[in-house]
Amino acid sequence: MSTQSAEQDWGGSLGGGAAGVSSSHDSRAPLQKLFCALQLLDLCVAQLSPQLLIGFVGPTLPFLYITELVTSLTNAALVRANIAMATASRMSMGVTPCGLQSLSLTRNVRKVSASVERPGACCSRCYRSVNAGSALKRIDVPRKELFGASLKGLVPGNVGRAGAAGPVSCVLEEAAAEQLVESPPTKIWLSDVVVKRRRNYFKNRQWTSKDLTYAGFMIFMHGLCLFAPATFSWEAVGVFMGLYVITGMLGITLSYHRNLSHKSFKVPKWLEYTFAYCGVQAVQGDPTEWVSAHRYHHQHCDTENDPHTPYEGFWHSHMGWLLDDAQTQERVGARNNVSDMEKDPFYNFIEKTYPIHPMLLAAALYAVGGFPYIVWGMAVRTVWVYHITWFVNSASHVWGSQKWNTGDLSRNNWWVALLAFGEGWHNNHHAFEYSARHGLEWWQLDPTWWVIRGLEAVGLATKVKLPRKDHMEKLAF
Repeated sequence: MSTQSAEQDWGGSLGGGAAGVSSSHDSRAPLQKLFCALQLLDLCVAQLSPQLLIGFVGPTLPFLYITELVTSLTNAALVRANIAMATASRMSMGVTPCGLQSLSLTRNVRKVSASVERPGACCSRCYRSVNAGSALKRIDVPRKELFGASLKGLVPGNVGRAGAAGPVSCVLEEAAAEQLVESPPTKIWLSDVVVKRRRNYFKNRQWTSKDLTYAGFMIFMHGLCLFAPATFSWEAVGVFMGLYVITGMLGITLSYHRNLSHKSFKVPKWLEYTFAYCGVQAVQGDPTEWVSAHRYHHQHCDTENDPHTPYEGFWHSHMGWLLDDAQTQERVGARNNVSDMEKDPFYNFIEKTYPIHPMLLAAALYAVGGFPYIVWGMAVRTVWVYHITWFVNSASHVWGSQKWNTGDLSRNNWWVALLAFGEGWHNNHHAFEYSARHGLEWWQLDPTWWVIRGLEAVGLATKVKLPRKDHMEKLAF
């Protein structure tokens, strides 16, 4: 414990300090106009029939990304401006900020004596300052009350977590009620899904080494795809298609998902390892990591502990969650749900040597076909399978129909099913997680199920699980 006196002026992010806040000019006006325009545009599109998804959503997806991102940044800036306008008065406190949901506040702090506790008592990345006076008090706020809200009374750097499902311990000032500001709810385009809380990925945030590694790798792989037109050949496209099926269907949907995550069927160990190795070449993580995160997704589906719920925005559910390792590790980092795989020496070996295996495939492709095979067989194929897998997390929780009462946002989406070898029948899957078959109707294409059915026919797949009739009657709308 130590005692310090401090005088701080947090400006920076709002570019004005106290003087800027007290100015008669309201800097929020342009932001409000932009946000209202985006809201109006979103409202107009929301009135369109969902059937337009058939020919509209796919081609306009880049535009959806851009609009989602602009709306998120505008919303964050507007909230920060509201905070600055509402909290321009001087307050007695001494804190060292680490950021609350990547939001920095503008506060004037006069000299006070404060007791500072080193990291650990509050959280691992901040100092907690407790004013000796009566202006501040510590309270516990339930997590569900924090979901979807920007709390202006919270002092950044004073957030301590009491466990994965416990309350959040905060230092709050005795502030006016109007200092608690809710983020304006917005709908995802062509959907009834309302975003409850938007995440800030690009400004005023702390990047971990893993975040930078993932971001750098994604930029690099997407950048390599730009060489696809210049390196086009039918042989290269054939390599792309072959590896798309091997890594996407046999590796991800059949092995990682239905076999390892949900135990929907059983195959001999040599064949299980072969399929799992195909998944390793999809470059989506080692089997243990992938399975653990996916099981947590089902355990906490579309709640605040879900690693990729669209309630935090379409971008977040699609790929943004991969760029916020601190938050993701808090939700799915425990890995206490994969004891069945942690005991297996093969999966332990893959986990320890994981980066080597995609490099070996890249070297083999270069040796056979040179740079064009690297572009089409590694970059284009990997990025293609990435986005198809991510569409299951995003699009299949936003667009489509629901036949079963699963209590979450899962939807049956035909075009995701077409691209993802049957994984798009996501409402079916969430209703009957144990089922090896996702396309439950005769017209619901499910190539992964066809492969499993073929393996069963020749005696290689056993204990194949399908939905029970009583279970289907119970969950049907």
